[in-house]
Amino acid sequence: MRLVIAKCSVDYAGRLSAHLPLANRLLMVKSDGSLLVHSDGGSYKPLNWMSPPCTITMDEPSDEQRDAGIVEVWKVTQKKTDDILVVSIHEILHDSAHELGVDPGLQKDGVEAHLQKLMAEQIEVLGEGHTLVRREYMTAIGPVDILARDAAGAAVAVEIKRRGDIDGVEQLTRYLELMNRDPHLKPVSGVFAAQEIKPQARTLAEDRGIRCLILDYDALRGLDDSESRLF
Repeated sequence: MRLVIAKCSVDYAGRLSAHLPLANRLLMVKSDGSLLVHSDGGSYKPLNWMSPPCTITMDEPSDEQRDAGIVEVWKVTQKKTDDILVVSIHEILHDSAHELGVDPGLQKDGVEAHLQKLMAEQIEVLGEGHTLVRREYMTAIGPVDILARDAAGAAVAVEIKRRGDIDGVEQLTRYLELMNRDPHLKPVSGVFAAQEIKPQARTLAEDRGIRCLILDYDALRGLDDSESRLF
């Protein structure tokens, strides 16, 4: 991984256009080719990014760009969509590279991991006509628990928790924002599934158009027939 702190401006051109004016930012170049642009605020969410598959070229500025104070130009091109992210660097304050090795991945809570497996096997709990695409669908910022298709064939991203709180909704929101940039997936709707969902998390999810689903762990395991219970 390469970490660069630079005074830079950033321009994104493609299905949408976005501009970040000149400021000091962290540029994170990962071994998979992705580039993430971070500020010192906004928690862990990047200001802008380009997810793989993409190519990065680092060019010398033109005479006009050099006169404007630009010393280096990074162009990141998305191979599937031809979207372009251009980073115009005026000054590099820090530049380092680090070999992180192979990551073992997130070790999920045993119940959450089992819930994910059970939901994948019983995908109809999402609704009639839903089909499983895959578990642990990888995005540039991590895997969403389940990717499914609804009865109409539209993509559905499912995030599973034992106890659903605001952090889980924020996590799913980030996945959805990224996945809806993929023309082969969009539109992608979200389902926040948990054994228990806190009221604040439900309010936030529903405000963002995310459906909430309460999971009955015993029923999924076949230990309890929820339809035959009186209460």
